[in-house]
Amino acid sequence: MFESAELGHKISKEVYSHEEPLLREQLLECQYELLAAKRFPVLVIISGADGAGKGETVNLLNEWMDPRLIMTEAFDAPSQEERQRPRFYRFWNTLPPKGHIGILFGSWYTSPIEERVSGDTKTVELDAAIEEIVRFEKMLTDEGALVLKFWFHLSKNRQKARLKALEANPKTRWRISDTEWEQFKHYDKFRRISEHTLRKTSTGNAPWIVVEGTDANFRSLTVGQTLLKTLRARLGSPDLPSATANLPPIFAPVDNLHLLQTLDMSQVMAKKEYNAELEKWQGRLNSLSRHPEFKKLSVVFLFEGNDAAGKGSTIRRVTQALDARRYQVIQVTAPTDEELAQPYLWRFWRHLPKRGSITIFDRSWYGRVLVERVEKFCAETDWMRAYAEINDFEEQLINHRIVVVKFWLAITKEEQLARFKQREETPHKQFKITADDWRNREKWDQYEHAVCDMIDRTSTEYAPWHVIPSNDKRSARIQVLRSCCESIEEALNE
Repeated sequence: MFESAELGHKISKEVYSHEEPLLREQLLECQYELLAAKRFPVLVIISGADGAGKGETVNLLNEWMDPRLIMTEAFDAPSQEERQRPRFYRFWNTLPPKGHIGILFGSWYTSPIEERVSGDTKTVELDAAIEEIVRFEKMLTDEGALVLKFWFHLSKNRQKARLKALEANPKTRWRISDTEWEQFKHYDKFRRISEHTLRKTSTGNAPWIVVEGTDANFRSLTVGQTLLKTLRARLGSPDLPSATANLPPIFAPVDNLHLLQTLDMSQVMAKKEYNAELEKWQGRLNSLSRHPEFKKLSVVFLFEGNDAAGKGSTIRRVTQALDARRYQVIQVTAPTDEELAQPYLWRFWRHLPKRGSITIFDRSWYGRVLVERVEKFCAETDWMRAYAEINDFEEQLINHRIVVVKFWLAITKEEQLARFKQREETPHKQFKITADDWRNREKWDQYEHAVCDMIDRTSTEYAPWHVIPSNDKRSARIQVLRSCCESIEEALNE
């Protein structure tokens, strides 16, 4: 994969001096056109061998274009704050919005390659990281991002000569330390592992461009012209629909029987029993949150359900059992302009809890396959692929010891009508009922179908759905508290 990047490519000063001014002008024009259109973000990944000109190229791109519209991020070892979240947390927080360019100096490729070269991981772990990267980049491109990946390569002899030249120059000596020379000792292994990684991650939606890093003029024009050509092509083409999801739609069964119809909605709990059970399970949840081993976990409680199913009151019974310093409640409403400029999962990554903390989502990322699906706020291909993206997201959380507990609070259509009317007739509850609630009710059957599809496709062995009959609020709250406790206990016992 690196053969063409070892041929000794070179551009003369005369050619470079002629090409560079025009290239700068055209890149700047494209950058402003990108900003005006706000159709998609651009992500430029800069990786490769030490001494191959990565840093110089990043600086040059910022010099050629308007740096105010470029988000440049250089990744060192993760901070203590970042280590408390899944590996991709810090990358999600650096994604550029639509209309902007993000340059990542180092990226999600750095750690998997370095850890394999150092022998800290095995090939099977590298391949698992590669699969995760491929899914992540596909999600980005399906969401509309233009992803350009540049790998700067040097042959072994040229890298050695480059490191010596940098070390000999007083102006660049600071860039070369024992670390670079120690890494050079592993050149052959680094090349082999890098080639393996690039081959498996060079996909149709995000291919690698391998650039020979020996000659500064060649690598600068190569990167600049590639960026310009790709940007022009994308700006000049209509928006393309997202890739079609692999899973076919789930159609209604011929007998019209579905999961929600099988729930026992007749459950009733007497007030005396409820008070005793509430005290029991709230006390147990409080005790679990103060367990010495709890500080090694994070917890996500996720609440979805029919309108008026009692999500808010149930969440309050959960938070009553917790120290206010240990949890946050995120109420999810319609996305803001800032959130619309990012992939739909972006706003949820931002609120992931750190170790020893709990985040409670009042509605969640499942809006993509519920309200956005039913109300046609996104294309069918978008919500169809969301099932796999959500499962992947939740698996990353579980692998990082984040306990994910998902609740669907279900009520009957008749019970919802009674609660809607009660809200309208009770002054201090009138704010809870809106015209949207009545409109959504008219699409009851469509929402039921979407809910059943959601449960079928996203109730996994690592993050199953807890479907709670909620016509009786007392029994529903106790079932929720019990499930919260049992899920945390299971994680503590692993």
